[in-house]
Amino acid sequence: MIDAARRLITSAARIVSFSGAGLSVESGVPTFRDAATGGLWTKHDPMRLASPQGFAEDPALVVDWYAHRRRAIARATPNPAHLALAGRRDMTHVTQNVDDLLHRAGAGRIIQLHGSITADRCNGRCGYSEQIDLWNPPPLRICPKCPDRLRPDVVWFGEMLPVNAWHQAQKACSACDLLLVIGTSAVVYPAAGLIGLARSAGAGIIIVNTEPTEASDLADIELLGKAGEIVPKLLG
Repeated sequence: MIDAARRLITSAARIVSFSGAGLSVESGVPTFRDAATGGLWTKHDPMRLASPQGFAEDPALVVDWYAHRRRAIARATPNPAHLALAGRRDMTHVTQNVDDLLHRAGAGRIIQLHGSITADRCNGRCGYSEQIDLWNPPPLRICPKCPDRLRPDVVWFGEMLPVNAWHQAQKACSACDLLLVIGTSAVVYPAAGLIGLARSAGAGIIIVNTEPTEASDLADIELLGKAGEIVPKLLG
């Protein structure tokens, strides 16, 4: 199956990777729900914290939660799958991940559908944003340009995806001839719909995941196992 997947990759001219949490979990970045398994955070529903309602009810708690996640990402390093993807300068990388591990691996042409945890932005409409230090994330604070608060520059439950990122991802997936799907359960929409979009446009689909997913029926080849072990074999 690895050899068959490599042949598909070799014959493709326009390859897009589409990744989820399973790409970074081997680097020590907990999946979204697993991030609530330690200490204080076992008392809180992460889906509630990652929402506009949660921020409105207790913004300091939400910012503390993201500080916890940010420090975990700061401690992480790119794994062999990140490095293998970064080594392919001809690929576009569409990711649901908010971490910066693909960037640190040296990848280019990255489209982050759910924003970036490495930045804060105004919760209002003034448009202010700034990069933050993952090792020393700031506490809750007021936007320097308006009276609203700053919040992590990520997409929360119930929010729309960034328009530019979504359009870029749709364009890339509808124009590719191979979509390499890595570490996503394919249940979070609209992002998961990109797999079907690529399929309907005639692209080949290779899925790498630790278990079958909602998109398994769309795959030409499905490889079950760790991304850090399989992806370098496909792209090396």
